[in-house]
Amino acid sequence: MAARRYRIALYPGDGIGTDVTAEAARVLAGVSRRHGFFVDTTAVPWGCLWAREHGGHPVPADFLEHLRPFDAIFLGALGMPAMLPDHVTLAPLIRMRQEFRQYVCLRPAVLMPGTESPLADRKPGDVDMVIVRENSEGEYTGAGGCTHAGSPEEISVQVAVHTRRGVERILRYGFELARRRRQCLTMATKSNALNHSMVMWDRILDAVRGDYPDVQAGKVHIDALAMLFVRTPEAFDVVVASNLFGDILSDLAGALVGSLGLAPSANINPDRDCPSLFEPVHGSAPDIAGQGVANPIAAIRSAAMMLDFLGETDAAREIERAVADNLRHGSVRTPDLAGTATTVQVGNDILQRLSD
Repeated sequence: MAARRYRIALYPGDGIGTDVTAEAARVLAGVSRRHGFFVDTTAVPWGCLWAREHGGHPVPADFLEHLRPFDAIFLGALGMPAMLPDHVTLAPLIRMRQEFRQYVCLRPAVLMPGTESPLADRKPGDVDMVIVRENSEGEYTGAGGCTHAGSPEEISVQVAVHTRRGVERILRYGFELARRRRQCLTMATKSNALNHSMVMWDRILDAVRGDYPDVQAGKVHIDALAMLFVRTPEAFDVVVASNLFGDILSDLAGALVGSLGLAPSANINPDRDCPSLFEPVHGSAPDIAGQGVANPIAAIRSAAMMLDFLGETDAAREIERAVADNLRHGSVRTPDLAGTATTVQVGNDILQRLSD
């Protein structure tokens, strides 16, 4: 019987992306040896430094075709505003999500043992939710334009695109996930003001929810939902949101569980006819880039999500257990968690706990 082998494209990107990707790759190598499969990684040097040598373009023109044969893509972080505008640096990520039909963005937020929420009186387990973000439509389609740029008459139009197919499939994905969790789904809306797009989301929720009688489902306006995340985060299980709403809510949820340095994410193509992409929620953190103090846990947990998606569930669970053990003991932590350890030291500790 042939050994299981996975081809992974490593796209470290910019800033701290290089550091955290290196630790995720070390953990992948360690856990794969223990579980009898192979992870063949190929690093791509794209990002702001690449752009400096290639006419301001952060990726080659054929980057999608370069990535298409891989089983999955692992991304570190993108963006160095001092070198390149963010909308230019992030454009390849949005293209991957759209061209590879990664229409599901999963962003779990769990308050883990050994971590503290900025909210008072919250203990581990009180926050345990998953943001299911529609990842291919909405405000990030790039529809619109700008005229008379730089003049007093400048006009900019950014069009949010929502399709019934796109909304229904993300809601059904959320309902199926809720069935496997605590049978509770909340949809973010703003139909009191966005009388076309969000009213359509409301209608589709009403049309779909009858197929899932075992799931308690409701909708909350996005402004009230952000408030409730802070006041009663324990009330939420699966939260489904449009692209922009989900982006904002997942950052808030990450902060509620102690640090964005802990928050993983997955950009999933459920049909598996193109590679899915896995990345930490945090950005490139230019203010600490090159200092070796970035928290690698979000990247390592994103690697666990990747293994779970690829079918290596036991290995994924072992990584999560090692991370939880590191946090529970609390002796090897990066500065974002009030520690003094380096990125590599945290990676070493988690690797050691894999073999304990």
